Amino acid sequence: MIEWAYQGAEQAGIPLWCQDEAGPYQTIPHPGSDWHQAGQPKRQPHEYFRYGTAKLLTLFRPATGQVRAKGVEHVPNAVLHPWLKEELLVILAQHEKEHPVAFQSTDPTPMALWRHWYHWWWSYEWPKPCPRLRLILVWDNLAGHLSHEMVRWLLHHGILPLYTPLGGSWLNMAESIQRILVRRALAGQHPKNPTEIITWLEETVIGWNQHPTPFVWGGKRKQRRERARLRRLGGSGAALVNGYSIVD
Repeated sequence: MIEWAYQGAEQAGIPLWCQDEAGPYQTIPHPGSDWHQAGQPKRQPHEYFRYGTAKLLTLFRPATGQVRAKGVEHVPNAVLHPWLKEELLVILAQHEKEHPVAFQSTDPTPMALWRHWYHWWWSYEWPKPCPRLRLILVWDNLAGHLSHEMVRWLLHHGILPLYTPLGGSWLNMAESIQRILVRRALAGQHPKNPTEIITWLEETVIGWNQHPTPFVWGGKRKQRRERARLRRLGGSGAALVNGYSIVD
């Protein structure tokens, strides 16, 4: 379902966002390359104090590359849920102002998402009328993300949550953008306190949003890998998908 959403939601007019919490990042020297004069490499101290950690709350839209983020020192539900609700309301209002057309499509992929949306409501009170699908949110299956209050709020605002399975964090593209942002912000640096970490991360997000890069699920590299798996037969257009021998 997550792969279907990546491939068909945006084309159907349904914005798709990914959410994750990056970190914790410690106040220690971080390995990595940095700018320095030739022959004068930057030297990190071998003794340091740990004064706390910081995390980055992240919302990422792969289709545009836009990132909405906030640095914090702790991420209990009391911090994550209010921030997430506020950001999602802003995203919904902005999207519907720019694209007022309601969801209408006959493509099988978005229709499967539409049926999945209505299926969610069987576990909850069925409202009349049922809210239309306005946004898809991909995130992991932490206990706080599964709370009745949070899921109920999402559904009432037309947001379909899609949970990555255990060991399936690679399905969440927010983790991909986080690795890029964190490397740019902390590589080769030695933050002295969590406030510095938060400031550097948020400044990096601002810089990224000035020239964002869209992410594509299953792009050209995947197509090349699929072609490489195929075993061609005598120069013809036929191929063995699973590589099985046709000779006993």
